[in-house]
Amino acid sequence: MKYYIIAGEASGDLHGARLIEALHREDPQAQIRCWGGDLMQAGGATLVKHYRDLAFMGFWEVVRHLKTILNNLRFCQQDIRAFAPDVIIYIDYPGFNLRIADWAKKQGFKNHYYISPQLWAWKENRIVKIKKNIDALYVILPFEKTYFETQHQFPVHYVGHPLLDSLAHSAPTPDFIQQHQLDPQKPIIALLPGSRKQEIKKMLPYFLACMPSFGACQFVVAGAPGIDPSWYRTFLKNQPCKLVQNQTYALLQHSQAAVVTSGTATLETALLDVPQVVCYRSSYLSYWIAKRVVKLDAIALVNLILKKHLITELIQNDCTPQNITKNLHILLSKAGRKSILEGYQSLRTLLDKGGASKTTARLIVSAIKP
Repeated sequence: MKYYIIAGEASGDLHGARLIEALHREDPQAQIRCWGGDLMQAGGATLVKHYRDLAFMGFWEVVRHLKTILNNLRFCQQDIRAFAPDVIIYIDYPGFNLRIADWAKKQGFKNHYYISPQLWAWKENRIVKIKKNIDALYVILPFEKTYFETQHQFPVHYVGHPLLDSLAHSAPTPDFIQQHQLDPQKPIIALLPGSRKQEIKKMLPYFLACMPSFGACQFVVAGAPGIDPSWYRTFLKNQPCKLVQNQTYALLQHSQAAVVTSGTATLETALLDVPQVVCYRSSYLSYWIAKRVVKLDAIALVNLILKKHLITELIQNDCTPQNITKNLHILLSKAGRKSILEGYQSLRTLLDKGGASKTTARLIVSAIKP
């Protein structure tokens, strides 16, 4: 059978890759085209467009690139029509994906959505489009099943979180310290400034500014997939900080603590048992808009899933080098570390349902079989 998968971000590429591998196991004759990244391509799909050409953050970024976005929508529709898939699988990325889904439904294509848009955070009115256009929805957070089925009377499949699948594929890296010429005697603090250039430009200077207070530690930046190392070097010039590209899991496996930009990386860090402080800054306009449309009292996925503030969140004006430094000292203490790690165990229990990729692939193949 023929599958068309659309992911628009680094996290979607990661989860899409695991799903593609699972689809090939369920359907050895599968033909798969995708919008995504290097991982999805390596997983066995034909890559149509890379997510680095799709990532526009914030209100003004979308406005400035509106022509490009509209051209991408038209091109995607043409490519789907030419491929004629048995099913289209959308991975998060709702601004783009829900528009394609609306068009595809009218064309008679089957629409399956893996990793739901976060309607519980903002743009809840998107539920109307989901009910109208999506044939099956696979959710990855435990509270989403109740949200959709109880509040909106829309049946969904809770499949667990696919990050656990990716972590299962992550082999130990005993030679990591030697490979990157790190000091085996100094604790590592990982810096995860985000997966987009705009995030990195905004966040990394704040992360680096806290380094002088930790002379006994060494700092390492996790370079995101799709971002050229030279982009980071403009910030790291003359800084006692190393860059590790495309090895975030390996870096976290060897880290004592982490400073993380809000997003999927907060969950990855937690599932690898690394105490963290979560940070986020955006333009004042984007933050002002977000404050009026986002209806949550936490932004870190760890805190949302556990329904308590386990990890500290430093947002906008609270995100300062002084506050990052203060919280890192707490995380490096024995008491601070113990409290965080106990909470992480509860998190893993909630998210582990035996393999999100395998379960989702099986449900999709079963649903579309002639």
